[in-house]
This record gives sequence, C-alpha cells and structure tokens, in this order.
Amino acid sequence: MKLATLKDGTPDGVLHVVSRDLSRSVPAHGIAPTLQAAIEDWDRAAPLLMHVYEALNADEGAQSDSFDPLRAAAPLPRAWQWLDASAFHSHGDLMETVFGLDPPTDKHTVPLMYQGAGDELLGACDDLRLPSADDGMDFEAELVAILGRVPMGTKAVAADPHIRLLMLANDTSLRAIAGKEIKTGFGFLQSKAATSFGPVAVTPDELGDAWRDGRVHLPMHIHWNGAQFGRPDCGAMGFSFGELVQHAARTRNLAAGTLIGTGTISNANYREVGSACIAERRAIEMIDHGHPVTPYMHFGDRVRIEMFDVDGRSIFGAIDQAYVQADL
Repeated sequence: MKLATLKDGTPDGVLHVVSRDLSRSVPAHGIAPTLQAAIEDWDRAAPLLMHVYEALNADEGAQSDSFDPLRAAAPLPRAWQWLDASAFHSHGDLMETVFGLDPPTDKHTVPLMYQGAGDELLGACDDLRLPSADDGMDFEAELVAILGRVPMGTKAVAADPHIRLLMLANDTSLRAIAGKEIKTGFGFLQSKAATSFGPVAVTPDELGDAWRDGRVHLPMHIHWNGAQFGRPDCGAMGFSFGELVQHAARTRNLAAGTLIGTGTISNANYREVGSACIAERRAIEMIDHGHPVTPYMHFGDRVRIEMFDVDGRSIFGAIDQAYVQADL
C-alpha cells in the first residue's frame, strides 16, 4: 500500500491513497483525514485503506486524480518524534575522519541516535531555504520508518510489526556548524535544518523480497545537479530497523507516528558505489589526498534521491529539491 499527504493549506494536509505506479491517487475520505490519524487507528484504518488501494490499482472504485508530487507534503508533515540514527558503520568511520573524533568503544553494538525537529517536515519538492552557504550545506539520503505505538522495552525481534510504513528522507546537515555542536556533547541543533521526505510512504510488503531482516536490500540513487553522486545499497545497515526501535524504546514508550531514520546510507566499498552525502566524499578525499576537494553545496543546487525496484520502477517517488537563500 502507498500513501501520501496532499497539501490543502492546513498543517497536516489530507491523506491520499496512491496507486502502485504512482500515477493516480484518491483521498481517504471516511477512513482517516490525515496519516497521523490513520497511524493511531491502524488496525481499523489499514484494511480499509488497503481496499481502496486494491480498487485503485484495478482501476475500480472512486474517481481518481493524477498524482502530482509537487502537491505532496511530507507523508507525515509533523511528527511527535523524529529520531535519526547512524546505522551504517562505514559512514561512522568516515565521519570520524572528517571531524577528527575518537571512535566510541561500543560503536558496533550500540546505535548512535539523536532527536531531531519534527515540527516542520518538508515535502519532496519543497525548496530548502537556508540562511547561509557558509554553513556547509550538505544533503543526506536516508530511509525512515513510521512506527505505530511501541511499548517501552520492545526488543528487536518483536519490532517489525510496529513498522507501519517506510519512506525516503533528505536529512540536510550544515557541516560547518555540526563539528562545533558535536564537541559540546549536547548534540545537533542549529546544524540540522528541516528534513525533507519522499512524496509517498509505503508498507514494507510493497518491497517484496527486498524487505528482510529489518532492512531494505536495494540501492539508493542520489544525483547532485543532475550528475550521479552515489548508489549505495541500503541493505548494508550495521543495525536493523528492529535494533534501532529497541534502542529508542529502551527507557520509554514511543508514540504512534514516531519516525526513526537510518542515517546516511553508506557502503564499505564507497569508492565503487559513491556516497549519499558530500561529507563522505570529502572524507575519502582526505584519506586519499590529505585534504578535501569537493565543496559543499551552493544556493541553486539541486539534489534528487530515489529508489527503484528490481524492474526499474520508482517505489517511493523522488525527493527533488533546490537549496535556496532564505529571506531573513
């Protein structure tokens, strides 16, 4: 099942069911007004939404409209919690090089995770407005799970049923600020701009055999200003989504609608498959040449993030957005 939120001038938009080929959509009238409402009432809402989805794919039922990603908000335009991890070990290794950090002693057994801002989540085609290019503007391609309510103490082996939907994310980082914030010991704040999400969220079953062991075993395709930047395999997560859920729920319940991200997708063979963020490429250049070569982003730059199934069809639609100067 594929779901989207279309903008209507309200903070939470209107929930729509989207066809498998991403061409058509219908509003979820009478089932749930918003995705948050559907997540909170999933046992009732999901079968009804699935019935609409099946009818839409069969070209039956209610009259549908063309699905336009430009009209899409983030599938969940605001969230109770946005928790982002660093689930790919090779990314952590490279970031230690960039920021001159000592590796945590438990880096392969305990996930790194911080709490981001869930109050304003951007749509896939929304411009990303930032105050200064001197802040080191960088994209980060990720996968994100939308959770149902997760009881405190839930273990990884029991986590998958709580994963309602998956979606793409661009977790923009401001690298010139990030290094300073890491050294404070309090974590990210100013260095994390608003996060952008793909136009469509999908239930894990839509991924078929690619969804297994709490991971999505498909590459993510990242383009910067039209040129391919990376195609790392998402299945290389050092920590599964289940392990991330277990970590987040160790000491508290997680509300329905909580988001958990993988962190930047990264592979150990990064020289072959490229990267999902500029900071990684700069770290590789530091290893190879002793100094970074690739600059961070300029205003007017565009990033595109997309995932395809084994037959070459877009699964989530694409994040395709420009970085622009904010009016301050």
